[in-house]
Amino acid sequence: MLPREPLAHLPTKIESLSRLTKNLDGPDLLIKRDDQTGLAFGGNKTRKLEYLMAQALAEGADLVLTAGADQSNHCRQTAAAAAKCGLDCTLVLVEPAPETATANLFLDKLLGADLIWTGKDMRDQVLDKAYKEAASRGKKPYLIPYGGSNAVGAYAYFNAMKELQEQLADEMPDWIVFASSSGGTQAGLLAGAQNYHLQTKILGISVDESERVLKDRVFRLASEVSNLYGDKKDINPDQILINDDFVGGGYGILNDQDREAIHLFAKTEGILLDPVYTGRAGAGLVHLIRAGYFSKNERVLFWHTGGTPALFADKYLYDI
Repeated sequence: MLPREPLAHLPTKIESLSRLTKNLDGPDLLIKRDDQTGLAFGGNKTRKLEYLMAQALAEGADLVLTAGADQSNHCRQTAAAAAKCGLDCTLVLVEPAPETATANLFLDKLLGADLIWTGKDMRDQVLDKAYKEAASRGKKPYLIPYGGSNAVGAYAYFNAMKELQEQLADEMPDWIVFASSSGGTQAGLLAGAQNYHLQTKILGISVDESERVLKDRVFRLASEVSNLYGDKKDINPDQILINDDFVGGGYGILNDQDREAIHLFAKTEGILLDPVYTGRAGAGLVHLIRAGYFSKNERVLFWHTGGTPALFADKYLYDI
């Protein structure tokens, strides 16, 4: 077992979505509340950061660096984890920088992170440069990958599958549906399901990537997790379920399906989805239920990966 720095409020709660189930006249719906992991508005990255920050501390790091979009949930939680662990934090964010810092970006600054702005095509090079420059100044930097999605980060969701099994015992869902992008969450869930011999189907709703790109990413990460921490069985590519039908205009570009899902979850269950990840995954879930993708006698668990602060970013405002 990997060393872990306790940051998250675990286990996160599982709730019934009875009103949404009735509204959609579909399968029995549950939700896993990883939006309530507790670190600076929570989210799925907090689970990953427990292991990534433990590794950083074990290596004697005094600075963590990572990258993301200007409203990155991962960057916000990394900044919070660094503050809690007493480490400096540098975030490489994709420009253009807004005139006013709102939502996640405001929280990045409040949490004390240093920000570097760059173009999307140069993000990785600028991150690498910042790492090397920090080391040359005598700092002890630790690099956290985009989305926290490496084998160490994905291991958190390998363990989360065991948590889910312990919570639901013999009533495991037939399906788990969630937002997928950098691939670490899905890879961990898949490797965990295999390791614990669970039959639950794991469906990632892509928020930005094509099925092919995301499937390759998840396969690589899930294989690494299984080989390092699990039963070392080969991951079956056919078990990697990706739906890229809801990407629409791309990352962070709100569409009518996203908007409807955000409203529907809020008005039926009092649950807030964000405009980038969970709103898009929620849109996928709603559409698939209406299309009869799931049978009515199945149980479907929506794994809420967080992102609430993005609701308050200026560019995401929309008519109620």
